[in-house]
Amino acid sequence: MKWLQSSGPGLLFVFVLALFSTWLGSLMPIIGGPVFGIVLGVIINNTVGKPKCTQAGIQFCSKKVLQWSIIALGCGLSLTQVWQTGSESFSLMMVSLVASFLAAYGFGRLMNIPDRLKTLIGAGTGICGGSAIAAVSPIIEAEEIEIAYAISTIFLFNIAAVLLFPPLGHWLGMSDNAFGLLAGTAINDTSSVVAAGYLYSNEAGDYATIVKLTRTTMIIPISLLLAALMGVRKKRATAAGQTVHYSFAKIFPWFIIWFLAASLLNTLGLFGEQALHVLDILAKFMIVMALSAIGLSANFRKMMKSGIKPIILGLIVWFVVTAVSLIMLWVTGRI
Repeated sequence: MKWLQSSGPGLLFVFVLALFSTWLGSLMPIIGGPVFGIVLGVIINNTVGKPKCTQAGIQFCSKKVLQWSIIALGCGLSLTQVWQTGSESFSLMMVSLVASFLAAYGFGRLMNIPDRLKTLIGAGTGICGGSAIAAVSPIIEAEEIEIAYAISTIFLFNIAAVLLFPPLGHWLGMSDNAFGLLAGTAINDTSSVVAAGYLYSNEAGDYATIVKLTRTTMIIPISLLLAALMGVRKKRATAAGQTVHYSFAKIFPWFIIWFLAASLLNTLGLFGEQALHVLDILAKFMIVMALSAIGLSANFRKMMKSGIKPIILGLIVWFVVTAVSLIMLWVTGRI
């Protein structure tokens, strides 16, 4: 009861904002509910402000609801389906993933962008946009400002991809499968992948969606790797005499394990079609809630101190991933 009294107002505030953002996203699917959620959250927090009584609930949404949304997404992922499509798309996904992180860290270092922001932009571009940023942000202990900036940057280029990729695919004379591979590996957010794929053709949309689901599983090894690196870094800090409160149990991304377990249950056929439909809607709405809360936690003035450099980095990483994907498709004879 005490928790509900402290967090209830914030939960209700975020819920209403998420409902409104989802409605706007249904009217303009190219932009999507998550983008509206974080943008409206930033606008509210930096103009009229949020009531002080909502702080606890907003913080809860930006952390816990975020993780629950990822677990719910796992319920719609079939490991059998991933395996079948993965045989065709795995090499392309791995190359684009490596290219994303190399570009993020390489160019980010030249531009003096903080490590956590580089990691978020690299993960968001290389894996699956907001979901990947949501997964790695608690592991690397990213601040709300960094999360908001990274997500805003990633979604900016998602919108550009939806508008530019279908004409590019037709100009290159790409087959439905080839364009599905391109959309599934070079566009970040699931809704944007689906939008671009089905703008090209129904077959391309189906294939792009499966590739994107396969790509989403990269959240697991990347999250585990980052958790291990954080553990090593904190142990070294402790050895150097610095006071560090280190706990592997706290750093370990347990929600990723539940994400994998949910995917396994779906693979075993334990979810009915109606349940999967409800879980999919719930997962997407929780993502909108979480991103709305992150927007409400972001201080626009502090965000602007990062300047335009992170946006430029996002553009560079997006261009590198797209170019690498096209080159791989050409080398393998798909275009």
